[in-house]
Amino acid sequence: MALLFMVMLVTAAGNTAMQSVMPSIGTELGVSDWWISLAYTWSALLWVVCAPLWARRSDRRGRKAMMALGLIGFSLSFTLCGIVIYAGLKGAVGVGLTIALFAAARSLYGAFGSAAPPAVQAYVASRTPRSERTKALALVASSFGLGTVIGPAIAPLLVFGAGGHGLAGPFFAFAVFGIVVLVALRLGLPDDTPVYAARGQIAPAPFSASAGTRVEAFDAAEEAGEQGAIPDLHWRDRRLRPWLVAGLLGGHAQAALLGLAGFFVLDRLGLRADPGAGAGPVGTVLMAGAGATLLAQWGLIPLLRLGPRTSVLAGMATALVGTAMLAFAYDLHSISLGFAIASLGFGLYRPGFTAGASLAVTRAEQGQVGGIVASLNGAAYVVAPALGVWLYNHHEAIGFAVIGGLCAAVLGWGWRALAADSRMEADLPGGDVPGQLG
Repeated sequence: MALLFMVMLVTAAGNTAMQSVMPSIGTELGVSDWWISLAYTWSALLWVVCAPLWARRSDRRGRKAMMALGLIGFSLSFTLCGIVIYAGLKGAVGVGLTIALFAAARSLYGAFGSAAPPAVQAYVASRTPRSERTKALALVASSFGLGTVIGPAIAPLLVFGAGGHGLAGPFFAFAVFGIVVLVALRLGLPDDTPVYAARGQIAPAPFSASAGTRVEAFDAAEEAGEQGAIPDLHWRDRRLRPWLVAGLLGGHAQAALLGLAGFFVLDRLGLRADPGAGAGPVGTVLMAGAGATLLAQWGLIPLLRLGPRTSVLAGMATALVGTAMLAFAYDLHSISLGFAIASLGFGLYRPGFTAGASLAVTRAEQGQVGGIVASLNGAAYVVAPALGVWLYNHHEAIGFAVIGGLCAAVLGWGWRALAADSRMEADLPGGDVPGQLG
């Protein structure tokens, strides 16, 4: 379990550490914020496309092999990204070519790094009886969220050297971390000897603390044998439509806010002239947001036992307040507080949307709805971060107004269209076990 935990942890931490330094790197290179955001969100598209393919392949080709492939893709991507960034910061490569090569190197992470999470989940599930599976999967899934806190925290410590080229340090450091975990995995993890039927679930890219893997209380592949053929579930299904609309709007609001957060910190703290000093404050803000998200998901939701509709509406209201506070923040403390409150809201909202979609369908359809939700979560990070930065660069007020408008839209839509928590519990088919909100 320690090895599997580290596989998930290092990939999530590396990704969020990258987000801590990329705004400073873009400023040092003198390139538009929009191009920087577009370059590293490109991998999100490949993740959305490739993750389902790797999830299916892990069931046929072996889970340990797919974990190794994911770590190789992660380490190679970060190594090449570090080389490209270092060369660009030293002036050895032109700015335009630097961004193009960086995007190409990042594509390795989206294409091959997505092989590891579903393989880890399937490996755990195939060696764990159903009575213990949820607990075991929750432990592994928590590593994704923990990584999003650790990454921004240690990224400033990995900026080696006094010059701007030291900003490439986190890429090289996490490439080494990935190789160490890969060697430990190869030497210490037993080969695939499945005891129980299980298959990998699609995991969204680790762009934030709420991008952790989804934990099921049962395995849809096992239920298929008990209930016959699984009906084909489409995203236009009337039962899912209200929840997917809420997920699409809220997901884009969260992705846009995360995309512009680093650039916003540099602007409000006046660090554009000294981008090398920006990694620390940006990391502090991202760490505050990740911690608040985990507080919502690991603390408030289980403690308060919030239902899906309540969680979505309360989360969006909180995110709207946090976004408004952030828009008027001018020092590190107030920026961190505003971003943390917004992240707390998104941390409440996303599990509510996920559980609501799960509760809307039958037990046999849980595997399909999990894939739809994961794809929807990942799709938000394909366009929204770059679009949010583009609007923000036109005028700060426009960027925050659009994010706040999306939050308000989810509130209005959710109030009218989402089924009440008590009604969803009453409508559950006999014998069904819904996906758990916490």
